[in-house]
Amino acid sequence: MSRARVDEQFVGSETYGFDAIRGIQAGNEFYVAMCPLKIIPKLFIFNDYDIPPELRAQRTLSSTRIPAIKNYILNNPDSYIFSSLTASVDGVMKFTPAASLGQDGKLGRLYINMDSRLLINDGQHRRKAVEEALKERPELGHEMISVVFFKDDGLKRSQQMFSDLNKNAVKPTKSLNILYDHRDVYSKFIVDLVNKIEIFVNRVDLERTSISNRSTKVFTLNGISDATMRLLGTSKGRKLSSEEKEMISSFWETVSKNIPEWQLLIQDKVSSFELRKDFVHTNTNVLNSLGIVGYIMMREFPSTWKEKLRGLKNIDWSRNNPEWQGRLIVNKQMIKNARGIELAANTIMQKCGVKLPEDRLKHEAKI
Repeated sequence: MSRARVDEQFVGSETYGFDAIRGIQAGNEFYVAMCPLKIIPKLFIFNDYDIPPELRAQRTLSSTRIPAIKNYILNNPDSYIFSSLTASVDGVMKFTPAASLGQDGKLGRLYINMDSRLLINDGQHRRKAVEEALKERPELGHEMISVVFFKDDGLKRSQQMFSDLNKNAVKPTKSLNILYDHRDVYSKFIVDLVNKIEIFVNRVDLERTSISNRSTKVFTLNGISDATMRLLGTSKGRKLSSEEKEMISSFWETVSKNIPEWQLLIQDKVSSFELRKDFVHTNTNVLNSLGIVGYIMMREFPSTWKEKLRGLKNIDWSRNNPEWQGRLIVNKQMIKNARGIELAANTIMQKCGVKLPEDRLKHEAKI
C-alpha cells in the first residue's frame, strides 16, 4: 500500500486531499494548499452571529462588503486576483511529502479529516463573496485559491491569530488606489489629468494623501480626484463623456490662470514649500471648495463661468487672511471637515461676484 494511502487512512476514512507546501512559523508547521473555489463554501464555517464577541474568533460579516467583492469577481473573470485565505483546522490533519523528496520534503499532499472543524481566521468576506459568485457563474468552481492551514489550538489562539493578522495591516492610501486602479475609468482619467494640466505636472504626490514639509509636491492625487468629483456634482467617480473630460480640463486650466501664486509656481518664482506654508489654495479642502464653485458656476452661468472665475485673482489666499478664520482655519489650524469646505466655497463665490443661492445660505447660518 502506498505511503499516501496509509496517511489518508490515518486521517480517516473520509478526507479532503490537497496539493500543498509545508513550512515552519514560530516552530509550528503550517501548510499552503491549492483549493478549488467550489469547495470553499462547503469547507469553511463562520462563528455563530448570536454569540458574544469574546467567544468568537473573528468579526461578524459586513453584508455591505459582499456585493462589491462578488461583482469584482464576476466583472473581471479573466483578471481577478485574491490573496490567500487563512484557516485553522480543529481535527486530524496529516501532510505526506512527495515520495521523491523524502520525509523532510516540503512539497506533498495534505489530508484533512472531513469531520474537522475549519475556521477562517482571515478572508471570511472573500469566502462569502466566492459563494455568491458561484451561484451566478458555477463554472468558476474549477478555479483555485490558495489557503494557509494552521493547526487549531483553541479559541484563545484563534482570536490571537485574527488580531495578529489584522492589527498590522495597512490599507493602501486613496491616492495609491487611484494610481494603480487601471480598471476604473475615472481613476485613469484623473491620472491622465495630472499629467496634462500644467499646474499639476510633476507637482502631484501620487502616493500619499498628505504632503510632508520636505516634499517638492504641492497637491495630492486623491485631493484632485475628490475636487473633480465635486465639480461633477457627484460623490463617486464614474465614466465620463468626452465633453465632460474637456470641461474638467478647461476648468482646472482656468483656475490655474487666475490664481497668481499658482502662476508664480509654474514660473519657478516661488517654491512648493512656500506655497503650502503661506497659502490655503493648495490644501485639499480648498480644491474641494473650488470644485463646488465650478459646479455651481457652470450650472448658473454656462456661457460666462470662465469670466466669473477671473475673480479668483482678487482673493487673498494667504493663511493670515481673517476671512478664512472660522471657515478653513480654526486656531491657526486648517480644519478637515465638510463644513469648512462649504463655507470656503461660499467665500470664493462671493469674491467672484456671485450671489449665494438659497441652498448655500444655510451654511452661513452655521458659523
